[in-house]
Amino acid sequence: MSVISAPSEQPAMTLDIGMLGYRFMGKAHANALDRLPMFFPEAPAVNKDVLVGRDEDALADAADQFDFDRTATDWRAIVDEVDVFYNLGPNHVHAEPSIAALEAGTPTFCEKPLAPTLDTAEEMAEAAADADVPAGAAFNYRFVPAIQYAKGLIDDGVLGEIHHFRGQYLQDWLVDPEAPWSWRNDEEMAGSGALGDLGSHTVDLARFLLGDAAGEITDVSGHLRTFTEERPVEGSDETRPVTVDDAYSAQIVFDSGAMGTLEASRVANGHKNAHTIEIEGSKGAVKFDLERLNELQVLTEGDRGFQQVLVTDEDDPYVDHWWPPGHVIGWEHTFVHENYEFLSAVADGRQQEPSFADGLAAQRVLDAIEQSDDRGERVSL
Repeated sequence: MSVISAPSEQPAMTLDIGMLGYRFMGKAHANALDRLPMFFPEAPAVNKDVLVGRDEDALADAADQFDFDRTATDWRAIVDEVDVFYNLGPNHVHAEPSIAALEAGTPTFCEKPLAPTLDTAEEMAEAAADADVPAGAAFNYRFVPAIQYAKGLIDDGVLGEIHHFRGQYLQDWLVDPEAPWSWRNDEEMAGSGALGDLGSHTVDLARFLLGDAAGEITDVSGHLRTFTEERPVEGSDETRPVTVDDAYSAQIVFDSGAMGTLEASRVANGHKNAHTIEIEGSKGAVKFDLERLNELQVLTEGDRGFQQVLVTDEDDPYVDHWWPPGHVIGWEHTFVHENYEFLSAVADGRQQEPSFADGLAAQRVLDAIEQSDDRGERVSL
């Protein structure tokens, strides 16, 4: 069962890649680009042309490690030179470079959340709509085979009328109050904390999985909490204030009347990367856990309990590109699938999903959750 796109036979071309950012996400996407020729030979060929950053020494080391041809310290100099622009920088640098690249007619891929604020996300989505080139938002969990499998079940009506959606994303890397301050703790740079960093993924999966079955999210009631108000600055005796949330929770309602709960925390002790999704309908249910990403728990009509489905067969989404049945894949492979889809869209001259419009839709939900917390009342989108 597969719901992935079916790109046409790719034309002979090599796409020059410009990439802004070379740390966590830069490494993930550079690795994905290296895997494509071996496992997805039908994908367009790419040339890792230019890596962009501010620290010249660190940038040179990263370019050597990731095998980029050259480096640049100013993205303005390269956005109209490359065939594809990847914006993998911190949230506060998503807007200006991405908009400039789109205005230059360069297909653009941007990390999530799309922007720190809803207003900025709207500007980015408007630029993407005007540009008429692929503009992809980086929601890589759409491309987990088990999530694609679940999407197929839901769209085929196997779960019946959808009643419930539950999404949790729990991590513990900020449990220690002495963990150092970073840009992710700053509202101006990040926009929000666990809400945008983790919650954006959950909101996107809710929209992706239930968009056809339950419609859009229409109402939210949210609560945000910061447990550690300031954190030490690494390498100094100073501290800086934490101006974003450590955790959030929300209740949501879909167009169809289906209800849901969302939750994320970066101070959930004992959890490393626990992104769980549960969906219940009138005829069945599915459960997914990112820490066991090759598995999907499935309950269909007439079953007495959940059955574990190992989503590694040849006819499962994307799996025919990898290993024999039962030989599992991992987190890094979601980026390979994501890059395959985006670069195929570039080669075919079609729009990418998830798009900047999808990023904006998720941002509207995040903003409504913040508004609900500020106002102490339910908010309609």
